Amino acid sequence: MRSAAAVYIGVGATAAVVVAGLVQAANEDPVIGKALSLSVPAKYRGLVEEAGTTCPEVSPNLLAALLTQESGFNPKAESPAGAQGIAQFMPSTWETNGIDGNSDGKRDVWDPEDAIPSSAKYLCDIGKEVKGVPGNKQDNMLAAYNAGGPAVIKSGGVPDNGETPNYVQSINALVALADVPSGGKMTTTEQVATVINAASDELGTPYSWGGGNASGASTGSCCSPNGSSGKSIKGFDCSGLTLYAYAKAGITLPRTAAQQYAASEPVKPGQKRPGDLIFYGSSPAGIHHVAIYVGSGYMIEAPRPGAAVRFSPISSMSDLYAFARPVRHSNKEI
Repeated sequence: MRSAAAVYIGVGATAAVVVAGLVQAANEDPVIGKALSLSVPAKYRGLVEEAGTTCPEVSPNLLAALLTQESGFNPKAESPAGAQGIAQFMPSTWETNGIDGNSDGKRDVWDPEDAIPSSAKYLCDIGKEVKGVPGNKQDNMLAAYNAGGPAVIKSGGVPDNGETPNYVQSINALVALADVPSGGKMTTTEQVATVINAASDELGTPYSWGGGNASGASTGSCCSPNGSSGKSIKGFDCSGLTLYAYAKAGITLPRTAAQQYAASEPVKPGQKRPGDLIFYGSSPAGIHHVAIYVGSGYMIEAPRPGAAVRFSPISSMSDLYAFARPVRHSNKEI
């Protein structure tokens, strides 16, 4: 409901992603920076979980992404256009659609206990309003939240107004990071943020064959298949970087790329999300490289001798084998 020109980083009780560290990749594709800015404060998680079940078209993940895009979970946010609160309702829209979510007798746009369930209900209502419009239903619903249902109906889909398409794209990218409700064995949003922060902090660190451990960069060993030695170089090899980044998030990985694949749960390419590991090779036993996916076709990696930790397109090597997400207490034979 406000301008989507800026993307906010949710902070509060959770880790925040250092978007500035992604400038190299963001210059190629700005969605990367946006996709890495989701962080749901713990005090709002319960509200998002509950409100995210208001109707089948709205999930907790979608609601978390929308609120991140709208205000960065800032209940005092106010846009130049006059949108107010954590869900950025315009006063006229709030007057019609705001609800008393906490049953205290008031409908307060500045109170997240009212505004978060109101935003979910409003999404459900406008989803019904534009359900007959051609195209992706979720995209149309989000576009209506930003530009209004009549604009979506008139355009026959997402209005090409210079703002709304970016708004929809940003939220869809953020949904991939959401983990509300959290739980299970998979990495949480806070852990994902920590992993990518830790790896981003090492941009420019030299490659060192055998280098890197849970404490950080270290001198390596001899020798790589092409004879390169890391004994005199303090840095990381590919699996040393991933081991270190995940250790900062409290997740222990084995040392080699193949072992890390065995300790992870493969995910389908269409379900990958930032923070997942990317493995290259011809088979589980033949995996020779691992990197951390950061979104929109990019990864952060310690690539090879003579290079340094950097962002690279995931297509920079032709033998991508799998995406996988580290899990606790899980091992597979290789």
